[in-house]
Amino acid sequence: MRKEKRPGIYLLPNLLTTASLFAAFYSIVASLKSQYETAVIAIFIGMITDGLDGRIARMTNTQTAFGAEYDSLSDMVTFGVAPALLLYSWGLQQLGQVGWLVAFMYTAAVALRLARFNTQLETADKRYFQGLPCPPAAAGMSALVWFFYQNQWDNMVVSMITAVVSLVTAGLMVSNIRYHSFKELDLKGKVPFLHVFVIVIIFVAIALKPPVVLFGGFLMYGFSGPLQTLFAIHRVRKQRRPKKSK
Repeated sequence: MRKEKRPGIYLLPNLLTTASLFAAFYSIVASLKSQYETAVIAIFIGMITDGLDGRIARMTNTQTAFGAEYDSLSDMVTFGVAPALLLYSWGLQQLGQVGWLVAFMYTAAVALRLARFNTQLETADKRYFQGLPCPPAAAGMSALVWFFYQNQWDNMVVSMITAVVSLVTAGLMVSNIRYHSFKELDLKGKVPFLHVFVIVIIFVAIALKPPVVLFGGFLMYGFSGPLQTLFAIHRVRKQRRPKKSK
């Protein structure tokens, strides 16, 4: 008699997804205990493990529909719920009802962004993301809280700035603005020695001032999409402009 194959899942990629989910849940608990620096670090750990699970699955040819669904649900907690609760617990709660509504709008934007990404996975241009990706958005907001917390800036003005940045970030996530995915980069190929030295400098800078460097990187990436769109519009208008006869 032929043995029936038992349904199962691959351990390694799903283990990394579980680690990401655990880090996000730990961040939520830390935020509720007002341990904001711990909460931020836990979110970044969740981002790292989330970035590894998909790559490991592709490298080991262990991609499954279950893994994709599990990863998406984990992303919602890691990049949506955990950062939103961190923002609210740290500063947005000073704004009262407006504060938790801003936190909810951020969470809803992450959910919409992930739903759109999942539905367009087969047809989208792999070189670009439509809308600001959730991981850099969560990294930027977490780094912002980290920066304010380390400098002990905790007042109504700072809470209002945080709310504005949160709303702008949420808007960019659900927008149609294109962002480079950097998936065309050949990580297996050879690179000039200078590139490695630049990477070392970046790691040193992060070690010295992690919130400043991380939030600065988020700002550069966040502005890159709108700037690229403006340049593209200007280029199209310039091409359509009728040439003057000599």
